[in-house]
Amino acid sequence: MTSVRPTVSELSAAFASGTSTPLEATERALEAIDRFDPVVHAMVLVDREGALAAAREATRRWAAGTPLSPVDGIPTTIKDILLTRGWPTLRGSLLIDEGQPQDWTEDAPAVARLRAAGCVLLGKNSTPEFAWKGVTDSLRHGPTGNPWDPGLTAGGSSGGAAAAVALGMGAWSIGTDGGGSVRIPASFTGIVALKPTYGRIPLYPASPYGTLSHAGPMTTSVADAALLLDLVGRPDPRDWSALPEPSGSFREGLEDGVVGLRVAVSPRLGLDVDNDPAVESAVLATAQRLAEDGARVEQVDPGISDPVDAFHVLWFSGAAKVIEGYGPGALERVDPGLREAVLRHGAGASASAYLDATAVRMDLGRRMGLFHETYDVLLTPTMPIPPFELGHQAPGGDDALWTSWTPYTYPFNMTQQPALSVPCGTTSEGRPIGLQVVGARHADALVLRVGRAVERRAPVGLPPMLYAPRAGGRGEEA
Repeated sequence: MTSVRPTVSELSAAFASGTSTPLEATERALEAIDRFDPVVHAMVLVDREGALAAAREATRRWAAGTPLSPVDGIPTTIKDILLTRGWPTLRGSLLIDEGQPQDWTEDAPAVARLRAAGCVLLGKNSTPEFAWKGVTDSLRHGPTGNPWDPGLTAGGSSGGAAAAVALGMGAWSIGTDGGGSVRIPASFTGIVALKPTYGRIPLYPASPYGTLSHAGPMTTSVADAALLLDLVGRPDPRDWSALPEPSGSFREGLEDGVVGLRVAVSPRLGLDVDNDPAVESAVLATAQRLAEDGARVEQVDPGISDPVDAFHVLWFSGAAKVIEGYGPGALERVDPGLREAVLRHGAGASASAYLDATAVRMDLGRRMGLFHETYDVLLTPTMPIPPFELGHQAPGGDDALWTSWTPYTYPFNMTQQPALSVPCGTTSEGRPIGLQVVGARHADALVLRVGRAVERRAPVGLPPMLYAPRAGGRGEEA
């Protein structure tokens, strides 16, 4: 392969033509881990020998003309929230004992699909404790830096997955998203991530955050996100809320463009938010390009209010319940920010407060359902800001709760709508900017189609680290 960071589609074509092999791709991904992970700390487990053995088997299958699937042999990483057979799932927490191999016997549904397709599982990605916040650091594993500048955060909670994908430490990954956790780091690291319609990708065990939580593809292209959704977006009997088998491929119509589509662009979602000027400019410029391509674009707000208080009740009551399961004293051993948020928003929440929050959620879903009677998709910034300094919980160095700076992501967990983050530009300092494409429930294919139209017109480039000189080397490409 000549590409610095080949897509899954490019790798699959190379395997089929014989110009590359799964073993070569896996060796390249492991080299990227060796080179970049000491800088960004995106991996919490690497199974080098297991990955190489699986890659050799995949290489033999392609040579014999019997691949298990078109993605047989694709190097893949998994967020350390999802169960993965044979590996501990520590969820970034000191509460979990990794020395219990009898507990690591089952794959989560998405992981099972990846394994059955022949994907080479390289290892597991970092996460904040129990995936609770919008940056990736934990008492167990420390912070994860950004591929565009390791002194910046990669975002969270799927920051390890995003950093790994951005730097070629695996061609794609599966993350989770209960309030923005694939989209926040996608925006911060310049990759693509989809939070699909709730239930499209089954989850097991059920998330402590209930039906707020989705699993989602994290990739370097929209086509790869559609391909990964095809692979893992199928029902599993362990998830009672999983959607039925899709009627077709999410890649169908991906290149159909936007002619005639009704596109709403809302730079601030009608909320009291101060966007970074570069972010707002990039979002409006992208909307203008879609109009030039034939979409009927209108700047309009959807007429919703910020559901943050209701979200806090739903989110942190779930967090309180999961910590409670680790016994007396567990709350004193978790991330101090998580402990404070649980005590403030979750531990004392009554059933009545939970039902009130659910009512807010249902009304928000109703409003967005009606909005999509008029508009096919809604465009917003994924994040109002570019990535900020590593080691902080919020921009500016304060310790504000993550929902204070992620206003455009968690509302669409409340409504269960598909929401895609796709790169749409960079700031003058070279920090990535993400555009969020939101569709009606079950309109995942349309969201991907619009994202592909954005991607064609707004290439963002690759993290500078991919071109940096090797230690003691001569500046060759990664």
